[in-house]
Amino acid sequence: MNELVKPYQANMQKTIDHLTAELAAVRAGRANPAVLDKITVDYYGTPTKINQMAAVSVAEARILVISPWDPSTISKISKAIMASDIGINPTDDGRNLRLVFPQLTEERRKELVKGIKKMGEDAKVAVRNIRRDAIEKFKQMEKKSEITEDDLKDLTDDIQKATDEKIKAVDEAVKAKENEIMEI
Repeated sequence: MNELVKPYQANMQKTIDHLTAELAAVRAGRANPAVLDKITVDYYGTPTKINQMAAVSVAEARILVISPWDPSTISKISKAIMASDIGINPTDDGRNLRLVFPQLTEERRKELVKGIKKMGEDAKVAVRNIRRDAIEKFKQMEKKSEITEDDLKDLTDDIQKATDEKIKAVDEAVKAKENEIMEI
């Protein structure tokens, strides 16, 4: 019977993975290469991610260094970063770009925490929607006599346990990112 629950558990895990990626991209005052993951550069007519056309490294706690493999792309990368929503202007030394992450103000920290909590709530809603869909499917199967009433109860219990685990994981991820922002 657990085979019926597995696809729903996998979908819930995808939600957690998506949340983790979203949280990694939040600029928290520290240099983190993940903030560049959503930025693409027009590289010979093809939208290309920065980490596919340059080495990205953390020089210091608040400085990110981008070293393009093709030096002619520095200006394109710089423009793409300025056009993005990360709010940092790169400095160009001819061979590398440097992104200096400013210290976060208390007001900005509170805004970031609010945004992170919203991401967490959205992830919880997605997990609960998956649970709802699963339970509806199991009830339809029971109506069609594909499973028994006891099987329905067992499946409902299993999907609820999976939901509780994933919501706990969401809460932990949000709390960890919140602590990271408030510590800086």
